[in-house]
Amino acid sequence: MIGYAFCGSFCTMKKSVGILCSLAKRGYDLLPVMSFNAFTTDTRFGTAEGFVREISDICKKAPVTTIADAEPLGPKTPLDALIICPCTGNTLAKLASGITDTPVTMAAKAHMRQSRPLLIALASNDAMSANLKNIAALLEKKNVFFVPAVQDDPEKKPHSLVADFSLVPECLELALSGKQKRPLFLS
Repeated sequence: MIGYAFCGSFCTMKKSVGILCSLAKRGYDLLPVMSFNAFTTDTRFGTAEGFVREISDICKKAPVTTIADAEPLGPKTPLDALIICPCTGNTLAKLASGITDTPVTMAAKAHMRQSRPLLIALASNDAMSANLKNIAALLEKKNVFFVPAVQDDPEKKPHSLVADFSLVPECLELALSGKQKRPLFLS
């Protein structure tokens, strides 16, 4: 089973749901996980209820939405891999610092106890500034992999990086083999 976690980068949610759908069509058994914000926040990009319904329909199961329900995703309910797509800068910083206060960070912590791949598809407006050190810290960790990213708007958002979500399926296969897709930063 593959865990697929959503954080609150709301402008990328629809694209991420599309990738979730493509993984389901490829036959993956998927367990959705949602951060508190992704699970509860309505935005101009869609309602939380709408995303939860769509994600549940694709995965044929309700998302994990509490810390208590995420904790067994290591020892009791092992995952083959955990994808965080989108992964916000806030979640990235928490992962790098060992902070476990959301369903997504707990799922990652529990999953990492089993030495299995964690695949991060970043979507952060401060990835090239405040969060650059967190990217570096996580790149040094065993079994942590990144989906290659691009500066989505270098002129107006010079510190922003967004993963190329279309690469998630390929990066998942590589991560399951212990390999990082290169180059990490796309132009």
